[in-house]
Amino acid sequence: MMQVNGGARPTQRTIAERAGVSVAAVSRALADDPKIAEHTRAQIKEIAAQIGYIPDRAAQRLRTGRTQVINLILPPHEEIFGFGTSLISGISRALSATSYHLVVTPDFGLEEQGNVIERVVQNRLADGIIFSRTAPHDRRVRYLLEADFPFICHGRTELATPHPYVDFDNFEFARQATEQLVGSGAERLAIVLPPENLTFRQHLLHGFMTAVRAVGVAHEIVDSVSLDSDAAALKSAMQDRFHAGSPPDGLVCPGEMAGLAALAAVQDTGLVPGRDVKLVIKQASGVFDLVRPKVGSLYEDLEGAGFELATRLLRRIAGEPVESLQHVQRVLGAPGR
Repeated sequence: MMQVNGGARPTQRTIAERAGVSVAAVSRALADDPKIAEHTRAQIKEIAAQIGYIPDRAAQRLRTGRTQVINLILPPHEEIFGFGTSLISGISRALSATSYHLVVTPDFGLEEQGNVIERVVQNRLADGIIFSRTAPHDRRVRYLLEADFPFICHGRTELATPHPYVDFDNFEFARQATEQLVGSGAERLAIVLPPENLTFRQHLLHGFMTAVRAVGVAHEIVDSVSLDSDAAALKSAMQDRFHAGSPPDGLVCPGEMAGLAALAAVQDTGLVPGRDVKLVIKQASGVFDLVRPKVGSLYEDLEGAGFELATRLLRRIAGEPVESLQHVQRVLGAPGR
């Protein structure tokens, strides 16, 4: 990094003097104003990087009314390993070429749902909010729509008013997973689902039921636990089921923790994975590529979800219509495919 003015903090005026343009042109170029020629924008950004220019966010906020902050509300998410890390990586990649930076606010459920978001909105702590684990009639979505505050959620709702979202096609995952199990010879299928208050439970259940009804196989819901149950509870519940009469010989696990618990339950019951009980697991971290014996899996691209969330939120902040900011990710057979 180049030293400027004897160590003084470089400003937009410093950039303007080096580039031979006005301070206003520098400001507009750094904000990616398309009215500034692309080569001029590139030159100004290169000079800014060379001299170590860092925007004065307090001055920016006074001038524009914007914080240049995106706030990610991140709950605990033990169902998928590395959920937060993957999402943050994708969001950061999308923001890297912008003036926005990411603030992560943990939400461990110690407050009533929505209080964290209300605090961000009321104190104008960010220009936009990202959050996950949506409910069919999510009060956070209703609040943000009424407040006309830019947001996007990881997951859909059933609210009549359109809103921005990025979601994974859980219907298609459950349908494909079920068809894989049937195709491998399973005749008594079961699925572990999320809690009833989460929207993607309905999508998973619909996909599962669509597939089992199409082929007419026996099926059941593992209803004594959910994807939010801890590993010990998941393992115990599935082990009890394998010990009972007419146990399932095919299991859909829409989460990595549930998949590991199921694999442990199968083997601790004296059964052989892949022979006595076949499994298809939704994974994002790739951990099941290293598990032996191998089990079936389908992939959710969480880093890609983070990138899409941030990209669409920036477009919402810029005023783009909501209807163009809804995206459902497809199911992947392997990472990146």
